[in-house]
Amino acid sequence: MSDPLLIPCPHCDGLNRVPASRLGDAPTCGRCKRPVLLAAPFELGEDRYSAQIRGDMPLLVDVWAEWCGPCKSFAPVFEQAARQLVGRCRLAKLDSEANRHLAGQLGIRSIPSLILLRNGREVARQAGALPLASLMEWLRAHGV
Repeated sequence: MSDPLLIPCPHCDGLNRVPASRLGDAPTCGRCKRPVLLAAPFELGEDRYSAQIRGDMPLLVDVWAEWCGPCKSFAPVFEQAARQLVGRCRLAKLDSEANRHLAGQLGIRSIPSLILLRNGREVARQAGALPLASLMEWLRAHGV
């Protein structure tokens, strides 16, 4: 039996205990009964940020804006990464225009920006879009 991981639900923010050995079994939230691990990025906002950065599984946040060309071109790469990282890392998108206060608190100076969080703390940051291979290598270099 493996130690359980604490993973916030991307739908209701409930904190779930999931044994590491069961990550591949499509765990569902104890509160809302929806999937805890997604093969796609989920939307993140100021109201949910503090709940979503908790837990043991890394969270990769893509800070973007609708008017940003590089953000739009990076979106499919981020979605591909989400499919490849299910059970290893959760991916979320933060609209910097809709969440200006949080973007300011996070010190966002350029977009797209990637922020890798683990156990509520920032462990790495990357400004600018990356090709998928480079993104995966960057994540591996930071223990994902």
